[in-house]
Amino acid sequence: MTTTARIYGTGSYVPTKILTNKDLEASGLDTTDEWIVKRTGVRERRVAAPDQTTADLAYEASIAALKRAGLSAGDLDLILVATITPDTCCPSAANWLQAKLDAPQAVSFDVTAACSGFVFALNVAQQYLNTGAVDRVLVAAAEVMTRTVNWKDRSTCILWGDGAGAAVLAGGEDGPQLLSTHLHTDGARGQDLLLPGGGSKTTPISHESVDKGVHYLDMIEAKYSFRVAVRHFIEAIQEAAEANSLSVSDIDWFIPHQANLRMFQAIAKSLKIPMEKWYLTVHKYGNISSASCAIALDEAVGDGSVKAGDTVCLPVFGGGLTWGSALIRW
Repeated sequence: MTTTARIYGTGSYVPTKILTNKDLEASGLDTTDEWIVKRTGVRERRVAAPDQTTADLAYEASIAALKRAGLSAGDLDLILVATITPDTCCPSAANWLQAKLDAPQAVSFDVTAACSGFVFALNVAQQYLNTGAVDRVLVAAAEVMTRTVNWKDRSTCILWGDGAGAAVLAGGEDGPQLLSTHLHTDGARGQDLLLPGGGSKTTPISHESVDKGVHYLDMIEAKYSFRVAVRHFIEAIQEAAEANSLSVSDIDWFIPHQANLRMFQAIAKSLKIPMEKWYLTVHKYGNISSASCAIALDEAVGDGSVKAGDTVCLPVFGGGLTWGSALIRW
């Protein structure tokens, strides 16, 4: 039985359309480039084309990951998609992706954990591989977040972008090793980051629900959520280090869910982590929910920042509330 999960390939994709802070200024939104950069670190974000879906973005990232892994879609046993913006409520985004990849032999389903989704999906893949139930798993994290925001609300619409990241995992003795994953949830605080539209708790999609704006992402008590996120990011990093008998200073790279630059500066200061150890893409992509750290990981590998032997921590925090971390020895 295989008991070691390895990452054999990563991939990512972002749409070609770039929406800059200057573009938002010009749209009439009550904001400025300076205001957005100072508070979030975001300078621009990507926006999916009108005919692009979450599964379309996931497909592009998945093909890149499979190519790097030297595998085809026909080699997969399991396809997981982390998302809160599936193409449809039913079927799942993973089912749509399975069809696009032409991989009917692979079981497919979604993992819903908001911005923590990629790490949650890695954990699911790890369990399947560790039990020997499957041999090869595709984990894709993909979001079309720009279709969930109210473009008149400057407190939220400035943050989000679209894109996808993916990783192919299998058992083995060689290659980057997924050392551990750590997951946590707090359902009692779920209302702090909420996307209510379309769920059974609200009225079905109707003129009334649209007029009320329940289909928009709602970030309640944002200041409170910032403090909670910082605390849980810190805990997740420490947990990953301690579980692997390491100190935080032993970790070579921190590739987080790309939420907010000020947040990472606060975390780095608290843990005494040099900012040079943080691989950040928030300035050019904004927050792409579950896809953020998957895209950043692929880019860090692709540009040579992450090298063989490096220890990489993926800390995440999202709606639900959800948080956790993964530790990889590259």
